[in-house]
Amino acid sequence: MSALSAERATRTTRWSDLVDAVRDAGQYPSQAEAEQVVRVVLSALGGLVTGDERVDLARALPEEAARLVASRIPLNRPLAAPRFVDAVAGRIEGATSATARWDVSSVLGVLPELVGDELVDRVLAQLPSGYALLFGKAELTPAAA
Repeated sequence: MSALSAERATRTTRWSDLVDAVRDAGQYPSQAEAEQVVRVVLSALGGLVTGDERVDLARALPEEAARLVASRIPLNRPLAAPRFVDAVAGRIEGATSATARWDVSSVLGVLPELVGDELVDRVLAQLPSGYALLFGKAELTPAAA
C-alpha cells in the first residue's frame, strides 16, 4: 500500500466503522462485545507483524486500532495459526478454540477491505501458513514440480 493509500484509509475509516464491520461479520449482539474482540485480536496481531508491514498496517487502520497494533512488542518467531487462535481464546472470558477462531476471523476477515489486499498479502507473507483463512483468503500453495 502506498503512503497515499494508507493515509486515505486512515482518514476515511473511523474506529466505529471498524467495530461495526466486525459486529456485522461476527454477528455480535452488542457493540461492546464486538469492540472487545477487535481490541484483543488486533493487539495479538500486533505481536506478529514486523517491519514495513507493521508500519503500513498501523497507518491504514483507524488511530485507536493502530495503537493496539503498535503497542505490542513483536514476538521473535510468529505463532502458528492454531496457537495464535488459542492465545486469543486465553484473553477472552469463556472463549474456546472454536469461538476464538470465529472472533479472529471476524476481525481479520474485514481487514482486506479496510486496508487493501496488497497489504494483507504482505502481512501474510510474514506469517506461517494457516493464517490466510483467518483473513478470509484462500491459502494457495505452489503446484508440485
